[in-house]
Amino acid sequence: MRYKDYVWPHNPRIYGITYGRKVAVGKVPFGRYVMQDMGMTYRVLSGEGEFAGPGAYDEFKKLATVFYGPGPGVLTHPVWQLSSAYFVSLSLRQEPTEDYVSYAFEFWEDYGWYEKGAAEISSPSAGTETAQAAQSAAGTYTVVSGDTLWGIAARHGVTLSALIAANPQIKNPNLIYAGDAVTIPEAEA
Repeated sequence: MRYKDYVWPHNPRIYGITYGRKVAVGKVPFGRYVMQDMGMTYRVLSGEGEFAGPGAYDEFKKLATVFYGPGPGVLTHPVWQLSSAYFVSLSLRQEPTEDYVSYAFEFWEDYGWYEKGAAEISSPSAGTETAQAAQSAAGTYTVVSGDTLWGIAARHGVTLSALIAANPQIKNPNLIYAGDAVTIPEAEA
C-alpha cells in the first residue's frame, strides 16, 4: 500500500471501504413521508495494522509525518481502486514499544480528483525533472517514487488500458514500484 511518498513495508492486516449515500426524508400529510436521493457521498477507506520488529516505532513516526502533510494524495492499494484521498485519522491501538506498534487509519476519498483528471494529481512528487530523468530508451520508462500507471499513461499520451495491455508482467495495475520498467506503446492517433 502507498500514500503520497510513503510505502508500507507490508499491507495492513485489516482494511475496508464504506460507501455512503445521502438521503433526505420529508414528512407529507396523513402521517406519510417521502425520501429524496441526494447522491453518493465520499468513500471511507479504513484499516488496522502493525509494525513489528526493530525500528517499528520509527516506521510509525514516518507514517505520522505523512499524516501531518496537507492536502490529498494518491492512495494505492493492491485491492482498492486507485484514488485521491485525504489522510484524516491515524491512531495508536495500544501503547507503542520500540519493536511493536498497533495502529488504525482512515482515508476519505477526494471525488474532485476524477473531475480534474488523475494525471494532474498522480504525477510524482519528486518533480517532473526526476520523471524525465528516469526515462530511458524509446518505448520504455523506469518508474520513480510516486508514479502511477495512470500518470505514466497521461504523460506519454496513451490510454491506461493500452499501457496495461503492453505490460503483461504487471499483475496488479494499482501496484508498481520505483525501478520497474514499463513498456510504452505508441500513442494512439
